[in-house]
Amino acid sequence: MMVASLERRWTVDDVSVYLGVPVKTLYKWRCQGYGPAAVRIGKHLRYDPDEVVAWFNAQKSAS
Repeated sequence: MMVASLERRWTVDDVSVYLGVPVKTLYKWRCQGYGPAAVRIGKHLRYDPDEVVAWFNAQKSAS
């Protein structure tokens, strides 16, 4: 049985601050199929914090 995390999902602004990149860059990456995965909830994007951190760590090991 899968248990959903009750941790708050990150907004584009939250991810922008965490990664140190402009919000516009996150939208551009999304259009290019790059960057951490996001889910669209209505007109809003939400990110799973664990996936953002995992994506960031993967970038560190890839460079």
